[in-house]
Amino acid sequence: MAATSTDNDPTTPRQRVPAAERRDALIEAAVHEFARGGLHGTPVDRIARRVGVAQPYVFSLFANKRELFLAAVERDFELTAETFTLAAAEYDPELAAPGVDVLKAMGGAYVELLSTNRDSLMLQHHAYAACDDEVIRDRVRACYARLVAHVEHLSDAEPERIDDFFRYGMWLNVAAAMGVEDLSARCEWLRAEQDTEPDAVPSGHVQLPT
Repeated sequence: MAATSTDNDPTTPRQRVPAAERRDALIEAAVHEFARGGLHGTPVDRIARRVGVAQPYVFSLFANKRELFLAAVERDFELTAETFTLAAAEYDPELAAPGVDVLKAMGGAYVELLSTNRDSLMLQHHAYAACDDEVIRDRVRACYARLVAHVEHLSDAEPERIDDFFRYGMWLNVAAAMGVEDLSARCEWLRAEQDTEPDAVPSGHVQLPT
């Protein structure tokens, strides 16, 4: 006699998903949703629905919406750190292009991350934007400090080069958010925008008499 499948039997107990797995899934969903709506523009219920749980269950794992947001932000910083770790591990000075050291290899990996993972990019912007909240500000500062220390450890670069690395990283963040590759004053897209409205004055800027 053939065995009868119980997969569609409503009386068969559903397998319970461990809380740790649910928590991880909620953080991943939060990364995606907060990257689009930010802290204040993202309903927790939307994140819960993405995972297939009820909103009250979310608050059994996270104290409040802010803690869920911070878990997503910390996951995002961890992704960046892992990207740098992998780039440093794969770097081979014998195979690298002339002038490319481990720090430049890590920078190249970050450019690739920005071009392939917009959730990571936009969540980072939302993390900084939410720093009016003192708790969030302290946690984001801690994440950023750990990332700087991580890059210092991986690259063993001089402080001046570390500073330049992160300055350029922030430049890349702004450029990637606007969908451009260059922010220099004479770059093509910027000049085209200025030529469109040559006499326009930015909002809030006082135009001095000539």
